[in-house]
Amino acid sequence: MSKTTERASFGSKLGVVLATAGSAVGLGNIWRFPYMTGDNGGAVFIIIYIVCVLMLGIPCMVSEFIIGRHGAANTARAYDRMAGGKAWKYVGYLGVMTGFLISGYYVVVSGWCLQYIFGSAVGTLNGDTAHVTNYFKEFASHPVKPIITTLAFLIITHFVIVRGVRNGIERMSKLMMPLLFILLLVLVVASCLLPGAGKGVSFLFKPDFGKMDRGVFLEALGQSFYSLSIAMGCICTYASYFSRHTNLFKSALQISVVDCLVAILAGLMIFPAAFSVGVAPDSGASLVFITLPNVFQQAFASMPVLGSVVSVMFYVLLSVAALTSLISLHEVSTAFLQEEMKMSRSRAAMVVTAACMVMGVFCSLSCGAWDGLTFFGMSLFDIFDMVTGQFFLPIGGLLTCIFLGWVAPKQVVRDEFTNWGTLKGTFFQLYLFLVRFICPLSILLIFLHQFNII
Repeated sequence: MSKTTERASFGSKLGVVLATAGSAVGLGNIWRFPYMTGDNGGAVFIIIYIVCVLMLGIPCMVSEFIIGRHGAANTARAYDRMAGGKAWKYVGYLGVMTGFLISGYYVVVSGWCLQYIFGSAVGTLNGDTAHVTNYFKEFASHPVKPIITTLAFLIITHFVIVRGVRNGIERMSKLMMPLLFILLLVLVVASCLLPGAGKGVSFLFKPDFGKMDRGVFLEALGQSFYSLSIAMGCICTYASYFSRHTNLFKSALQISVVDCLVAILAGLMIFPAAFSVGVAPDSGASLVFITLPNVFQQAFASMPVLGSVVSVMFYVLLSVAALTSLISLHEVSTAFLQEEMKMSRSRAAMVVTAACMVMGVFCSLSCGAWDGLTFFGMSLFDIFDMVTGQFFLPIGGLLTCIFLGWVAPKQVVRDEFTNWGTLKGTFFQLYLFLVRFICPLSILLIFLHQFNII
């Protein structure tokens, strides 16, 4: 029996969509998307973002699907098999490295969500903006508390991973993704019923095209890339568990729709509440951990218990989204060690968890407890974020597009796209054009924009 046949796989089409959507849906949708929308004009940013997902996100996702399913292996080996042993296999190694490094600091932010669930429940977040700001700074810089929440989040992730693809990843995705949508919808309704919430809805859906400029376009382009987990190894690794009957283009379209829907619902959850209490939409990255606790408190001032419930539900939602993404990031490294180092799944997962614990501890300490953990004036946390986000992700995405568009055998790409001729492949030529020309150029623009070159 071949390794491809023996390899674990998702058990249903629903499992494919929910697990892969869970990989894409994370803090990028519920934390990053709202504040990026607020900073870039609201509705006009959303319109450009959706266009970018269609023109950039879906082709890049399909490309990773093709490589992962064709290789039927971890990300590094999948690129190696499709490249026929050429130097392009190192793009796969870059994907594994990227996913691993992102795990090291992503789990720290995920741990903050756990603390905010506790803080919302016991009322320690109640107070003015200065109090909430100080609460966040004191917690993030504490030498022990954030480490405890970081390790707790990793332990939860570990127990999902060791149970395998179907019993762990797929089963948990079928539980968590519906929970995520239920929480989102409840919070959206609560937010939109607040006095003055209509201004927040208009901000999201009534475009002001006078705010459209090159910067907004490039920020939307970058967010679409970040939000869909492109070039992190997650999409490619999950695709290696797809069956030969999975429609790759249709799956990418469904996942992108889920991703956009969650992002827009997150905006509907946050901005009506923010406008209701007079908070500026362009509060930036502090929106979730500093601005929102105060927003919830003010919005439900006449019903403080309801305000606490809403706050708890929001941070549970954020934790669920973070967990689905962290599971996929962990799986990238676990699958790599399991197959390349010939380890059992449990041992590979243990090694990855232990390594992430070490990275997470040092990244957490660098946020304030140990001021010495800085390089070139940046904390270790910020360095991990910068290296992966500004260098590894765009470079990996660019090389993947060049590889699929110009290097990989066109017939192999077509066979994967059409499921060996069983699908019509109506959009194959459009996909090939996008992945050859539009996607590489767009990713290059994102890369240059990050350094203010354009």
